[in-house]
Amino acid sequence: MPQPTFSTAVDRLIRIVEILRSPGGCPWDAEQTPKSLKPYIIEEAYEVIEAIDLGNAEAIREELGDLLLQVILQARIFQERNLFNIEDVANGIANKLERRHPHVFGASKATKISEIQRQWENIKKREKQQQGTTPSTLGTLPTHLPALMKAKKLTERASRAGFDWPDVDGAMAKVHEELSECEEAFRGKNSQRMEDELGDLLFAVVNLGRFLDIDAENALGRTIRRFIGRFEHVEKSLKNRSRDMVDTPLEELLDLWEQAKKHERNIP
Repeated sequence: MPQPTFSTAVDRLIRIVEILRSPGGCPWDAEQTPKSLKPYIIEEAYEVIEAIDLGNAEAIREELGDLLLQVILQARIFQERNLFNIEDVANGIANKLERRHPHVFGASKATKISEIQRQWENIKKREKQQQGTTPSTLGTLPTHLPALMKAKKLTERASRAGFDWPDVDGAMAKVHEELSECEEAFRGKNSQRMEDELGDLLFAVVNLGRFLDIDAENALGRTIRRFIGRFEHVEKSLKNRSRDMVDTPLEELLDLWEQAKKHERNIP
């Protein structure tokens, strides 16, 4: 049987997904639904991020392909339901990009990043109004968006509306204030207030990161990776001494931890 020709590699992928979902194709692919595929969308997106962090171009290419597959699978399922297809998806985002970039595709004279961001938000508000909804300054965010990312987006939107500290000193002072209130709640042994104050502290730290141009999600991710590396160094050191961590005094564990930090920084 001769192989069909395709105008683009994307057309080829679309056709392969169609075959996999068709009778006589792959039973697993055929039984998937938008809901059953949700975990794979999240997983593949995070794997793209990890590949980017590693700076491995080949891995990034591969992981972007896996993520693209999820988009095409979802579109194919809805095409089978006669609701929309992958062309509708592509045209929808293309139209949105043109609509929200009037400084590129229209008559807008905006050139500064701040002007372009305000323009983008104003266009979004008009779109919501045309859809019959009353837009909020804070807008809407996906329910499953990680909390640190959500906090950053909220503070960015509030800032663009003028609700912000004039400089980093205000954001830094807010962190100290929330830490003090967290300590007070701890001393009061009120579990609900402790949770509330801890949340306020985390939110203030995220906002401080915004002032410092540091993404809290990325910063915490880097810290987690360093923690794992140092912890494994401590484990390995104890194993070499035929020691068990639970039976090792905290002072010795902390000494090994400091050694791990020096090793991490290549300090003799």
